Amino acid sequence: MSYCRRGSKGYLYLEDGTLLEGCGFGSPQTRIGEVVFTTAMNGYPESLTDPSYRGQILVITYPLVGNYGVPSPVIDDGILLNFESERIQAEGLVVQEETEGVKWNSSKSLNRWLEEEGVPGLSNVDTRSLVKKVRKSGVMMGVITQGEPPSDPETLLKRKYDEIDFTSLLSPLKPIIHRGKGKGVVVVVDCGVKHGILRSLTKRGLTVVRVPCSFGADEVMDYVPSGILFSNGPGNPNLLEGQVKTFRDLSEYRIPILGICLGHQIGVLALGGRVEKMKFGHRGVNKAVVEVGTNRFYISTHNHGYAVFRDGVPDGTRVWFYNPDDNVVEGLKHEKLPIMTVQFHPEASPGPWDARWVFDLFLKEVKKNGNS
Repeated sequence: MSYCRRGSKGYLYLEDGTLLEGCGFGSPQTRIGEVVFTTAMNGYPESLTDPSYRGQILVITYPLVGNYGVPSPVIDDGILLNFESERIQAEGLVVQEETEGVKWNSSKSLNRWLEEEGVPGLSNVDTRSLVKKVRKSGVMMGVITQGEPPSDPETLLKRKYDEIDFTSLLSPLKPIIHRGKGKGVVVVVDCGVKHGILRSLTKRGLTVVRVPCSFGADEVMDYVPSGILFSNGPGNPNLLEGQVKTFRDLSEYRIPILGICLGHQIGVLALGGRVEKMKFGHRGVNKAVVEVGTNRFYISTHNHGYAVFRDGVPDGTRVWFYNPDDNVVEGLKHEKLPIMTVQFHPEASPGPWDARWVFDLFLKEVKKNGNS
Protein backbone atom coordinates (compact mmCIF):
# COMPACT_ATOMS: atom_id res chain seq x y z
CA MET A 1 0.00 0.00 0.00
CA SER A 2 1.21 3.51 -0.78
CA TYR A 3 2.03 6.16 1.83
CA CYS A 4 -1.00 7.51 3.71
CA ARG A 5 -0.75 11.28 3.70
CA ARG A 6 -2.99 11.58 6.76
CA GLY A 7 -0.83 9.13 8.66
CA SER A 8 -3.41 6.47 9.45
CA LYS A 9 -4.19 3.17 7.78
CA GLY A 10 -7.79 2.10 7.33
CA TYR A 11 -9.55 -1.19 6.74
CA LEU A 12 -12.74 -2.58 5.27
CA TYR A 13 -13.66 -6.10 6.36
CA LEU A 14 -16.34 -7.85 4.32
CA GLU A 15 -18.54 -10.64 5.62
CA ASP A 16 -17.09 -13.06 3.08
CA GLY A 17 -13.75 -12.75 4.91
CA THR A 18 -12.09 -10.23 2.57
CA LEU A 19 -9.93 -7.59 4.30
CA LEU A 20 -9.11 -4.47 2.28
CA GLU A 21 -6.38 -2.10 3.47
CA GLY A 22 -6.23 1.56 2.56
CA CYS A 23 -5.72 4.98 4.09
CA GLY A 24 -8.02 6.34 6.74
CA PHE A 25 -9.54 9.80 6.60
CA GLY A 26 -12.45 11.49 8.28
CA SER A 27 -13.23 10.23 11.78
CA PRO A 28 -11.27 7.33 13.36
CA GLN A 29 -14.43 5.39 14.18
CA THR A 30 -15.49 1.79 13.64
CA ARG A 31 -18.83 1.50 11.83
CA ILE A 32 -20.87 -1.39 10.47
CA GLY A 33 -23.07 -1.33 7.39
CA GLU A 34 -24.17 -2.94 4.17
CA VAL A 35 -21.54 -2.27 1.51
CA VAL A 36 -23.10 -0.70 -1.60
CA PHE A 37 -21.84 1.37 -4.52
CA THR A 38 -22.98 4.36 -6.56
CA THR A 39 -21.97 5.17 -10.11
CA ALA A 40 -22.58 8.92 -9.67
CA MET A 41 -19.69 11.10 -10.84
CA ASN A 42 -20.79 14.10 -8.78
CA GLY A 43 -23.08 14.97 -5.88
CA TYR A 44 -21.24 13.39 -2.95
CA PRO A 45 -22.69 15.97 -0.49
CA GLU A 46 -26.21 14.99 -1.60
CA SER A 47 -25.43 11.27 -1.60
CA LEU A 48 -23.84 11.23 1.84
CA THR A 49 -26.76 13.16 3.37
CA ASP A 50 -29.41 11.04 1.61
CA PRO A 51 -31.34 9.25 4.41
CA SER A 52 -31.75 6.22 2.13
CA TYR A 53 -28.05 5.46 2.77
CA ARG A 54 -28.60 5.04 6.52
CA GLY A 55 -27.09 1.73 7.62
CA GLN A 56 -24.83 1.46 4.57
CA ILE A 57 -21.16 1.92 3.75
CA LEU A 58 -21.01 3.81 0.47
CA VAL A 59 -18.43 3.03 -2.22
CA ILE A 60 -18.15 5.72 -4.92
CA THR A 61 -16.95 4.40 -8.27
CA TYR A 62 -15.70 7.76 -9.59
CA PRO A 63 -11.97 7.78 -8.78
CA LEU A 64 -11.60 11.34 -7.39
CA VAL A 65 -13.95 12.35 -4.58
CA GLY A 66 -13.79 15.68 -2.76
CA ASN A 67 -12.78 17.86 -5.71
CA TYR A 68 -15.21 20.70 -4.96
CA GLY A 69 -15.23 20.50 -1.18
CA VAL A 70 -18.34 20.86 0.98
CA PRO A 71 -20.53 23.98 1.09
CA SER A 72 -22.09 25.58 4.17
CA PRO A 73 -25.74 24.61 4.67
CA VAL A 74 -28.31 26.95 3.13
CA ILE A 75 -31.75 26.70 4.76
CA ASP A 76 -35.11 28.18 3.76
CA ASP A 77 -38.18 27.59 5.96
CA GLY A 78 -36.50 24.60 7.56
CA ILE A 79 -35.63 23.00 4.21
CA LEU A 80 -32.01 22.52 3.20
CA LEU A 81 -31.28 23.82 -0.28
CA ASN A 82 -27.92 22.11 -0.84
CA PHE A 83 -28.07 18.92 1.25
CA GLU A 84 -30.65 16.14 1.53
CA SER A 85 -30.78 16.03 5.35
CA GLU A 86 -29.18 17.66 8.36
CA ARG A 87 -26.28 15.21 8.69
CA ILE A 88 -24.23 12.56 6.91
CA GLN A 89 -26.39 9.44 6.89
CA ALA A 90 -23.98 6.86 5.43
CA GLU A 91 -22.08 4.78 7.97
CA GLY A 92 -18.82 5.15 6.08
CA LEU A 93 -17.29 6.18 2.76
CA VAL A 94 -14.87 4.26 0.53
CA VAL A 95 -13.10 5.96 -2.38
CA GLN A 96 -10.09 5.43 -4.60
CA GLU A 97 -8.65 8.89 -3.95
CA GLU A 98 -9.85 11.52 -1.48
CA THR A 99 -8.99 15.04 -2.66
CA GLU A 100 -8.94 18.58 -1.29
CA GLY A 101 -11.80 20.72 -2.53
CA VAL A 102 -11.41 23.93 -4.52
CA LYS A 103 -14.58 25.85 -5.31
CA TRP A 104 -15.96 29.32 -4.59
CA ASN A 105 -18.63 28.06 -2.16
CA SER A 106 -16.59 25.38 -0.41
CA SER A 107 -16.40 25.88 3.36
CA LYS A 108 -14.47 22.73 4.27
CA SER A 109 -12.84 19.64 2.84
CA LEU A 110 -14.49 16.24 2.56
CA ASN A 111 -12.02 14.96 5.16
CA ARG A 112 -12.93 17.65 7.67
CA TRP A 113 -16.66 17.18 7.08
CA LEU A 114 -16.49 13.45 7.79
CA GLU A 115 -14.30 14.14 10.83
CA GLU A 116 -16.81 16.61 12.26
CA GLU A 117 -19.71 14.23 11.60
CA GLY A 118 -17.99 11.23 13.19
CA VAL A 119 -17.96 9.21 9.96
CA PRO A 120 -14.94 7.11 8.90
CA GLY A 121 -13.54 7.24 5.38
CA LEU A 122 -11.21 4.90 3.52
CA SER A 123 -9.14 5.89 0.47
CA ASN A 124 -6.40 4.30 -1.64
CA VAL A 125 -8.73 1.38 -2.30
CA ASP A 126 -9.11 -0.38 -5.64
CA THR A 127 -12.78 0.51 -5.88
CA ARG A 128 -13.06 -1.05 -9.33
CA SER A 129 -12.12 -4.45 -7.89
CA LEU A 130 -14.41 -3.95 -4.89
CA VAL A 131 -17.39 -3.07 -7.08
CA LYS A 132 -16.76 -6.10 -9.30
CA LYS A 133 -16.87 -8.26 -6.16
CA VAL A 134 -20.17 -6.71 -5.06
CA ARG A 135 -21.67 -7.12 -8.54
CA LYS A 136 -20.63 -10.79 -8.62
CA SER A 137 -21.45 -11.79 -5.02
CA GLY A 138 -24.11 -9.23 -4.15
CA VAL A 139 -24.19 -6.61 -1.42
CA MET A 140 -22.79 -7.77 1.91
CA MET A 141 -22.20 -6.45 5.38
CA GLY A 142 -18.89 -4.81 6.22
CA VAL A 143 -16.88 -3.19 8.99
CA ILE A 144 -14.94 0.02 8.27
CA THR A 145 -12.28 1.06 10.77
CA GLN A 146 -8.96 2.85 11.15
CA GLY A 147 -5.67 2.22 12.93
CA GLU A 148 -5.83 -1.56 13.26
CA PRO A 149 -7.97 -4.21 11.52
CA PRO A 150 -11.21 -5.04 13.40
CA SER A 151 -10.38 -7.53 16.17
CA ASP A 152 -13.68 -9.45 16.14
CA PRO A 153 -15.50 -8.60 12.90
CA GLU A 154 -17.67 -11.72 12.84
CA THR A 155 -19.34 -10.70 16.10
CA LEU A 156 -19.92 -7.16 14.80
CA LEU A 157 -21.45 -8.48 11.59
CA LYS A 158 -24.20 -10.41 13.36
CA ARG A 159 -26.23 -7.21 12.91
CA LYS A 160 -27.91 -7.53 9.48
CA TYR A 161 -29.14 -4.59 7.43
CA ASP A 162 -32.28 -6.39 6.22
CA GLU A 163 -33.48 -7.03 9.77
CA ILE A 164 -33.50 -3.39 10.98
CA ASP A 165 -36.26 -0.80 10.65
CA PHE A 166 -34.19 2.34 10.00
CA THR A 167 -37.23 4.53 9.30
CA SER A 168 -37.94 4.83 13.02
CA LEU A 169 -34.50 6.44 13.43
CA LEU A 170 -35.09 9.04 10.72
CA SER A 171 -38.74 9.99 10.93
CA PRO A 172 -39.58 13.21 12.86
CA LEU A 173 -40.91 12.80 16.39
CA LYS A 174 -43.76 15.22 15.69
CA PRO A 175 -45.25 16.93 12.60
CA ILE A 176 -43.20 19.61 10.86
CA ILE A 177 -44.87 22.21 8.63
CA HIS A 178 -43.25 23.93 5.64
CA ARG A 179 -45.59 26.59 4.29
CA GLY A 180 -45.91 27.06 0.55
CA LYS A 181 -47.55 30.02 -1.17
CA GLY A 182 -50.68 28.16 -2.31
CA LYS A 183 -53.62 26.72 -0.43
CA GLY A 184 -53.02 23.04 -1.05
CA VAL A 185 -51.76 20.85 1.77
CA VAL A 186 -49.72 17.73 1.06
CA VAL A 187 -48.95 15.40 3.93
CA VAL A 188 -45.58 13.68 3.60
CA VAL A 189 -45.37 10.40 5.48
CA ASP A 190 -41.72 10.87 6.37
CA CYS A 191 -39.74 7.63 6.30
CA GLY A 192 -36.49 9.56 5.82
CA VAL A 193 -37.43 12.14 3.22
CA LYS A 194 -34.86 13.84 1.01
CA HIS A 195 -35.11 17.62 1.26
CA GLY A 196 -35.14 17.75 -2.52
CA ILE A 197 -38.65 16.30 -2.36
CA LEU A 198 -39.70 19.00 0.10
CA ARG A 199 -38.19 21.67 -2.18
CA SER A 200 -40.05 20.25 -5.16
CA LEU A 201 -43.40 20.46 -3.35
CA THR A 202 -43.03 23.91 -1.79
CA LYS A 203 -41.66 25.30 -5.07
CA ARG A 204 -45.05 24.41 -6.56
CA GLY A 205 -46.85 26.41 -3.88
CA LEU A 206 -47.90 23.48 -1.70
CA THR A 207 -47.83 23.57 2.08
CA VAL A 208 -46.05 20.44 3.30
CA VAL A 209 -46.84 18.69 6.56
CA ARG A 210 -44.21 16.08 7.41
CA VAL A 211 -45.64 13.50 9.79
CA PRO A 212 -43.96 10.60 11.59
CA CYS A 213 -44.08 7.40 9.61
CA SER A 214 -45.79 5.80 12.61
CA PHE A 215 -48.92 7.90 11.98
CA GLY A 216 -52.06 6.04 11.02
CA ALA A 217 -54.57 7.11 8.38
CA ASP A 218 -56.79 8.99 10.85
CA GLU A 219 -53.84 11.08 12.08
CA VAL A 220 -52.85 11.90 8.50
CA MET A 221 -56.40 12.89 7.58
CA ASP A 222 -56.58 15.27 10.55
CA TYR A 223 -54.60 17.72 8.35
CA VAL A 224 -57.28 17.62 5.59
CA PRO A 225 -54.72 16.99 2.85
CA SER A 226 -55.32 17.58 -0.84
CA GLY A 227 -52.62 15.00 -1.52
CA ILE A 228 -50.36 12.54 0.29
CA LEU A 229 -46.76 11.56 -0.43
CA PHE A 230 -44.98 8.50 0.96
CA SER A 231 -41.29 9.35 0.99
CA ASN A 232 -38.06 7.57 0.29
CA GLY A 233 -36.13 5.97 3.14
CA PRO A 234 -33.72 3.16 3.99
CA GLY A 235 -34.08 -0.50 4.73
CA ASN A 236 -36.34 -3.44 4.04
CA PRO A 237 -39.90 -2.42 3.09
CA ASN A 238 -41.21 -5.84 4.07
CA LEU A 239 -40.65 -4.90 7.73
CA LEU A 240 -42.91 -1.83 7.52
CA GLU A 241 -46.29 -3.32 8.33
CA GLY A 242 -47.56 -0.12 9.94
CA GLN A 243 -46.74 2.09 6.95
CA VAL A 244 -48.20 -0.48 4.56
CA LYS A 245 -51.47 -0.48 6.51
CA THR A 246 -51.53 3.33 6.55
CA PHE A 247 -51.10 3.46 2.77
CA ARG A 248 -53.85 0.88 2.28
CA ASP A 249 -56.23 2.72 4.61
CA LEU A 250 -55.51 6.10 2.98
CA SER A 251 -56.20 4.71 -0.50
CA GLU A 252 -59.84 4.28 0.53
CA TYR A 253 -60.21 8.07 0.79
CA ARG A 254 -59.46 8.40 -2.96
CA ILE A 255 -57.05 11.27 -2.31
CA PRO A 256 -54.08 11.60 -4.72
CA ILE A 257 -51.11 9.60 -3.41
CA LEU A 258 -47.55 9.72 -4.74
CA GLY A 259 -44.98 7.17 -3.56
CA ILE A 260 -41.28 7.77 -4.17
CA CYS A 261 -38.61 5.04 -3.84
CA LEU A 262 -39.41 3.35 -0.50
CA GLY A 263 -42.85 4.96 -0.82
CA HIS A 264 -43.27 3.15 -4.15
CA GLN A 265 -42.43 -0.14 -2.46
CA ILE A 266 -44.80 0.53 0.46
CA GLY A 267 -47.56 1.26 -2.04
CA VAL A 268 -46.92 -1.98 -3.92
CA LEU A 269 -47.13 -3.99 -0.70
CA ALA A 270 -50.27 -2.13 0.38
CA LEU A 271 -51.98 -2.96 -2.91
CA GLY A 272 -51.09 -6.66 -2.70
CA GLY A 273 -47.89 -6.79 -4.71
CA ARG A 274 -44.43 -8.13 -3.88
CA VAL A 275 -41.07 -6.42 -3.24
CA GLU A 276 -37.79 -8.35 -3.39
CA LYS A 277 -34.15 -7.71 -2.52
CA MET A 278 -31.90 -7.01 -5.50
CA LYS A 279 -28.44 -8.47 -5.90
CA PHE A 280 -26.65 -5.10 -5.81
CA GLY A 281 -29.35 -2.51 -6.45
CA HIS A 282 -29.52 0.68 -8.49
CA ARG A 283 -27.55 3.64 -7.15
CA GLY A 284 -26.46 6.56 -9.31
CA VAL A 285 -27.62 9.58 -11.29
CA ASN A 286 -27.40 8.03 -14.75
CA LYS A 287 -30.11 5.33 -14.75
CA ALA A 288 -32.46 5.17 -17.71
CA VAL A 289 -36.19 4.56 -17.31
CA VAL A 290 -38.73 4.12 -20.09
CA GLU A 291 -42.29 5.44 -19.90
CA VAL A 292 -44.76 2.81 -21.05
CA GLY A 293 -47.04 4.07 -23.81
CA THR A 294 -44.78 6.86 -25.03
CA ASN A 295 -41.47 4.93 -25.12
CA ARG A 296 -39.76 8.07 -23.91
CA PHE A 297 -36.46 7.55 -22.11
CA TYR A 298 -35.58 9.60 -19.02
CA ILE A 299 -32.24 9.63 -17.20
CA SER A 300 -32.92 9.54 -13.49
CA THR A 301 -31.47 9.33 -9.99
CA HIS A 302 -31.72 6.00 -8.17
CA ASN A 303 -30.91 4.72 -4.69
CA HIS A 304 -32.58 1.41 -3.91
CA GLY A 305 -31.64 -2.14 -3.05
CA TYR A 306 -35.19 -3.55 -3.19
CA ALA A 307 -37.39 -3.63 -6.26
CA VAL A 308 -40.66 -4.66 -7.83
CA PHE A 309 -40.37 -7.11 -10.70
CA ARG A 310 -43.05 -7.79 -13.31
CA ASP A 311 -44.46 -10.78 -11.43
CA GLY A 312 -44.80 -8.66 -8.28
CA VAL A 313 -47.02 -5.95 -9.77
CA PRO A 314 -50.31 -5.65 -7.83
CA ASP A 315 -53.63 -6.37 -9.48
CA GLY A 316 -55.46 -3.22 -10.51
CA THR A 317 -52.28 -1.33 -11.42
CA ARG A 318 -50.34 -0.87 -14.64
CA VAL A 319 -46.63 -0.41 -15.20
CA TRP A 320 -45.82 3.25 -15.78
CA PHE A 321 -42.00 3.07 -16.07
CA TYR A 322 -39.48 0.26 -16.38
CA ASN A 323 -35.69 -0.02 -16.43
CA PRO A 324 -34.44 -1.11 -19.88
CA ASP A 325 -31.32 -2.74 -18.41
CA ASP A 326 -32.99 -5.32 -16.15
CA ASN A 327 -36.75 -4.77 -16.62
CA VAL A 328 -37.26 -3.64 -13.00
CA VAL A 329 -40.59 -1.85 -12.57
CA GLU A 330 -39.78 1.84 -12.03
CA GLY A 331 -43.28 3.23 -11.64
CA LEU A 332 -46.93 2.24 -11.36
CA LYS A 333 -50.35 3.84 -11.81
CA HIS A 334 -53.55 2.54 -10.30
CA GLU A 335 -56.28 1.88 -12.84
CA LYS A 336 -59.11 3.33 -10.72
CA LEU A 337 -57.58 5.30 -7.84
CA PRO A 338 -55.46 8.50 -8.02
CA ILE A 339 -52.34 6.62 -6.96
CA MET A 340 -48.98 6.86 -8.73
CA THR A 341 -45.57 5.63 -7.63
CA VAL A 342 -42.01 5.90 -8.91
CA GLN A 343 -38.98 3.91 -7.85
CA PHE A 344 -36.56 6.59 -9.06
CA HIS A 345 -36.13 10.12 -7.64
CA PRO A 346 -37.92 12.79 -9.71
CA GLU A 347 -36.58 15.56 -7.44
CA ALA A 348 -33.19 14.82 -9.00
CA SER A 349 -30.74 15.69 -6.25
CA PRO A 350 -28.00 15.99 -7.44
CA GLY A 351 -29.46 15.49 -10.93
CA PRO A 352 -30.44 15.08 -13.74
CA TRP A 353 -33.70 17.02 -14.18
CA ASP A 354 -35.46 14.85 -16.77
CA ALA A 355 -38.26 13.59 -14.53
CA ARG A 356 -39.17 16.62 -12.42
CA TRP A 357 -42.44 16.79 -14.35
CA VAL A 358 -43.70 13.92 -12.18
CA PHE A 359 -44.30 16.53 -9.45
CA ASP A 360 -46.24 18.67 -11.92
CA LEU A 361 -48.44 15.70 -12.72
CA PHE A 362 -49.00 15.09 -9.02
CA LEU A 363 -49.85 18.78 -8.57
CA LYS A 364 -52.56 18.50 -11.22
CA GLU A 365 -54.12 15.62 -9.30
CA VAL A 366 -53.89 17.59 -6.06
CA LYS A 367 -55.65 20.56 -7.69
CA LYS A 368 -58.42 18.29 -8.90
CA ASN A 369 -58.94 17.28 -5.29
CA GLY A 370 -59.54 20.95 -4.35
CA ASN A 371 -58.19 23.59 -1.93
CA SER A 372 -55.11 24.41 -4.02
